[in-house]
Amino acid sequence: MKRIALFVLTNVMVVVVLGIVASLLGVNRYLTANGLNLGALLGFALVMGFGGAIVSLLISKPMAKWTSGVRIINQPSNADEAWIVETVRKLSERAGIGMPEVGIFEGAPNAFATGAFKNSALVAVSTGLLQGMTHEEIEAVIGHEVAHVANGDMVTMTLIQGVMNTFVVFLSRVIGYAVDSFLRKGDSENSGPGIGYMITTIVLDIVLGFAAAIVVAWFSRQREFRADAGAAQLMGRKQPMVNALARLGGMEPGHLPKSVAAFGIAGGIGQLFSTHPPLEDRIAALQAAQLK
Repeated sequence: MKRIALFVLTNVMVVVVLGIVASLLGVNRYLTANGLNLGALLGFALVMGFGGAIVSLLISKPMAKWTSGVRIINQPSNADEAWIVETVRKLSERAGIGMPEVGIFEGAPNAFATGAFKNSALVAVSTGLLQGMTHEEIEAVIGHEVAHVANGDMVTMTLIQGVMNTFVVFLSRVIGYAVDSFLRKGDSENSGPGIGYMITTIVLDIVLGFAAAIVVAWFSRQREFRADAGAAQLMGRKQPMVNALARLGGMEPGHLPKSVAAFGIAGGIGQLFSTHPPLEDRIAALQAAQLK
């Protein structure tokens, strides 16, 4: 599964769209009318950069339910559902977080956690995971997702994405101003930004946005190692998580919607934009880890 999580792509596109809207509405003119105002530009970049990331975080849970077709277990209808809810409850108590919503979605083996706050998150598992793994392996996978919540990974990723977005907005406009000034050298009639500024900023918003996505994906991969270790810690031993990862290696992982792909149990194959490390690397790191 080779993809960039929509959490990354959404924010890249938010930056691009906001940049285009700012240009069309003339907001950029106030930043460049009489020379580049770096203070105003930095404030503008912070609002745009963190705005998209925070909005994505706040709508992450309803988006995940909608795009994944998650059925929330409000009242268990059978023994399996009761076991899943009780397992999430047990692991959440051990992790010191509030009870998340628990859901099931149709599809090949996978699971994810999402939500803006530790004490009101969502943990969901696929029907393929429930059918293809033992209870102990499923418990380890749920522990991995609970560890994501307990570690505050959703908020951490938002902050990292916000910083990257701010960097993209700020740098693209500084470079755009420089390019525009060079192209309009000697032109004293117009004080506002020209076509060179607008084109340069839009292009750099896209190019630098993908460069920032590489950085965000690297942080995401490190987070997966921590969640694996967190699952082992919650269960008191490493072998169930090792077995679950090995089992995933023999399956075709489910394709999560991009809005939650970065928070699943399985992802891409170690490429620059992959949100998850290779399974063999995760198993090796977990086997070498020391439980506290």
